[in-house]
Amino acid sequence: MTISRRQAILSVAIVLCTTGEFAFARSGGPLYGLDTDNDRTVDLAEAKKAASAVFDRLDRDHDGTLDRHELRGRLTVRELNAADPDRDKTLTKDEYLAVVEQRFKAADPDHDGTLDSKELKTKAGRALLRLLR
Repeated sequence: MTISRRQAILSVAIVLCTTGEFAFARSGGPLYGLDTDNDRTVDLAEAKKAASAVFDRLDRDHDGTLDRHELRGRLTVRELNAADPDRDKTLTKDEYLAVVEQRFKAADPDHDGTLDSKELKTKAGRALLRLLR
């Protein structure tokens, strides 16, 4: 009995779906790509590392700052103004990371220095994730 390529792919997909790995890979889950040490939590260092990479990706003109257009809705105008101490209508990487740290602390109600999947699904956690993706 020979198995067709289609049957083989379908079999693998069924196995992955039943183990939950396929669903996790497709949905990503709130920890996907952030939990670099695989402890099922995100600490501040992991969050800042992800935010730094996002900052670099968003800084299309490579001027070392993000304006409201480059931020693409990650912060409201009001939030941008609050995070912009020099009032130049842009955020440097340090200013961006300061917002990440504030949002991280807001999403960490138990103050254990880590965020699990449940904490990242809260309103504060989702606000943080907007800066990390």
